[in-house]
Amino acid sequence: MTQKTHAKKEMVQNMFNNIAPKYDLLNHLLSAGIDKGWRRKVRKALAADHPEIILDVATGTGDLAIELARLPVRKIIGIDIAEDMLEIGKKKIVKRGLEQIITLEPGDSEAIRYEDNYFDAITVAFGVRNYEDLEKGLSEMHRVLKPGKKTAILEFSRPASFPMKNIYQFYFNYILPGVGRMVSKDQSAYTYLPQSVARFPENKEFMDVLRKVGFKNPRQNRLSFGIATLYLAEK
Repeated sequence: MTQKTHAKKEMVQNMFNNIAPKYDLLNHLLSAGIDKGWRRKVRKALAADHPEIILDVATGTGDLAIELARLPVRKIIGIDIAEDMLEIGKKKIVKRGLEQIITLEPGDSEAIRYEDNYFDAITVAFGVRNYEDLEKGLSEMHRVLKPGKKTAILEFSRPASFPMKNIYQFYFNYILPGVGRMVSKDQSAYTYLPQSVARFPENKEFMDVLRKVGFKNPRQNRLSFGIATLYLAEK
């Protein structure tokens, strides 16, 4: 692993710890609440499989884990490298009385501590683009997923058609970084966001990576004119 790779993980960890107190506010503000609908689509995509134990990677403050708790699940485990985000998530979980269902714990996508074939479903919301080694992180997800079960990956994407493409580029490159800096007081976090989205492989390129690490039948559902994409695949 290169020095650059180590630097990215530390940068991402520090950045999300720094913005943790304002993260939920900014998420809902900057997406105009659309992000809640995206998470509902993840839950609905998994509902027919009736998963009992779910792993939510890069769980952050636990929003997706909380949405998934609406399924008749036995256990949801959320992992993240940013422990300040997890602490906020734990308070939200207690407030909703979900502490018997959801457990949040420090964890790295590239070194998941659970045994092979352990989970009935694995989810990631807006986290895979932050993996320092995308293939290694996805391989770990594949390893701990039970055969025949599904992963659901929600990630930002780039609209391709006019006028949404132009509106998106203006918003992501000018409005979002300014509002993010003003509210979070972090100079880098909301500049990093559009940069990380621009670098992330999407569409067929990302689905090819899923195939490469062993997932089967990858497909995508572009959401909200292509602002986000829900990827699904099986082991």
